[in-house]
Amino acid sequence: MRLFDPHIHMTSRTTDDYEAMHAAGVRAVVEPSFWLGQPRTSPASFLDYFDSLLGWEPFRAAQYGIAHHCTLALNPKEANDPRCTPVLDELPRYLVKDQVVAVGEIGYDSMTPAEDTALAAQLQLAADHELPALVHTPHRDKLAGLRRTLDVVRESALPPDRVLVDHLNETTVKEAKDSGCWLGFSVYPDTKMDEERMLAILRAYGPEQVLVNSAADWGKSDPLKTRKVADLMLAEGFGEDDVDLVLWRNPIAFYGLSGRLTLDVAPPEATHEGNSILRGAPKEPGGPAGAPRGSDDPVGAPRVSDAPAGAAREWDDPTAAPAPGA
Repeated sequence: MRLFDPHIHMTSRTTDDYEAMHAAGVRAVVEPSFWLGQPRTSPASFLDYFDSLLGWEPFRAAQYGIAHHCTLALNPKEANDPRCTPVLDELPRYLVKDQVVAVGEIGYDSMTPAEDTALAAQLQLAADHELPALVHTPHRDKLAGLRRTLDVVRESALPPDRVLVDHLNETTVKEAKDSGCWLGFSVYPDTKMDEERMLAILRAYGPEQVLVNSAADWGKSDPLKTRKVADLMLAEGFGEDDVDLVLWRNPIAFYGLSGRLTLDVAPPEATHEGNSILRGAPKEPGGPAGAPRGSDDPVGAPRVSDAPAGAAREWDDPTAAPAPGA
């Protein structure tokens, strides 16, 4: 089974999650930029974050054979903070990057005039850069938020069939589908959608232009929800083609509108900005704990023989200082 999680915040997840996702069949992800919980205080903090989504996270994902792309934007919540809004002027130089497959997350949090302005401006940026847009619908007053979102989309230069309206539920799906937009559903352990509700929506509205994601982030969430939806679909009588359409081909079709989606995963470099992610040494099969690994190293992991002559190794001296970037 091949799976594509079209909305997951891997910057908040561990490398164990990447490993588990690959084992579950996830071969591609899109990571939208979002609010980090701690308010940012300047555009500079956005730029460092954008750089990490373009460099560090693709490096981490490639360690586990997962293609990583991102969407970039000023998120709805921070659109209300005048310290953050100047990042709109910086976005154009990031939206030309190959790994950026949409403008997002944009949309509404509290449906303020500042959010109106940011949403309209970023829909225009998407049109200018020939990118689709990922739109976040608010957690409160969802139907009112959806209707206002669709009004702004209709007023924009971006056609509805280049817009993915996310975080939908039973109250918003019909109007979103009638609009011609793509339909996104976030499946969570306790909130938003669950697997059973997702299947009921698929039965009622069909699998066309539907994307299912985990939206896993810092809070209680599950990066394996795409696999759990797929398993339940099969158990409840959906065909393998339906599963492949919703959880693989639909995300490819939507983000492929960018012309930048690449699913081949090149072997990563040994390090990214001096960091290999490695800590200590993996165990050699059949050898003592801590023994350096040999020919079965994970992709991208430097072997003992790759180390420069005379370089300190963590397994040689447990008191040795870590290498720069470690």
